Amino acid sequence: MKQRIITAIIAALLFVPFVVYGGTPLTIVIYIIAAVGLFEMLKMRNLSLFSVPGILALVGLFAMLMPEGWESAIIDATSYSKLEWLVLVTALLLIYVVLKKNKFTFDDVGFLLISVFYVGVGFYYFMATRDASDGLLYIVFALVVVWSTDSGAYFVGRKLGKNKLWPEISPKKTVEGFVGGIIIAIIAVFIFEMITHLEVQWWKLIVVTIIASIVGQMGDLVESAIKRHYGVKDSGKILPGHGGILDRFDSLLFVLPLLHFLHFVG
Repeated sequence: MKQRIITAIIAALLFVPFVVYGGTPLTIVIYIIAAVGLFEMLKMRNLSLFSVPGILALVGLFAMLMPEGWESAIIDATSYSKLEWLVLVTALLLIYVVLKKNKFTFDDVGFLLISVFYVGVGFYYFMATRDASDGLLYIVFALVVVWSTDSGAYFVGRKLGKNKLWPEISPKKTVEGFVGGIIIAIIAVFIFEMITHLEVQWWKLIVVTIIASIVGQMGDLVESAIKRHYGVKDSGKILPGHGGILDRFDSLLFVLPLLHFLHFVG
């Protein structure tokens, strides 16, 4: 526990200033963090980031992460849009299957492309949320939902949990904890709203909080399912006591895109 607390404090001191400042410095940091997340995905499947497929996947990830301003500059410089870069990466990966005579397989191509989308979409919307009007406030809102859900699910599950939620994927999670996480998230957002006064109707705030809490827990389960499939405990070891980047951002990777899909972030 001591190690977890120390790591969390150090990580917050390093990361939070970039989130508060925003702009290009945050974009660069997100690119680095996303690259580490992609590395963690590839490592689970015993693929190297410093290989032809790994580098192509990294190019695809960087293309997907491009903010609108950067995309315009890239189009001016190369005449290729973000989508065209992703199409090019896909084509080159498929050609590489042929060149390697199926030692690198179509399954590997599918894994790489899904990994690029899984990591890239979530971190792209982290930047898009920060760049929106009152973006910092919405980032904090998402963190409040995720952290309160995690804490509520953990403590309610330990105290009242009897019915397993999804034992094949995450043996310790319970239905009671799942529901408890949602309730605690609603309470936390009520407090958050009284302090910050988001310009959102109460009913909409509650509905979005409930959906975000559910989706955040599903994001956690998705990461658990990936790790269980590949037989690893943590996605990485970069954060002592916490695991890897994907272990810490798994819920946010789902919640932040959701806030845009629901048109909650303007």
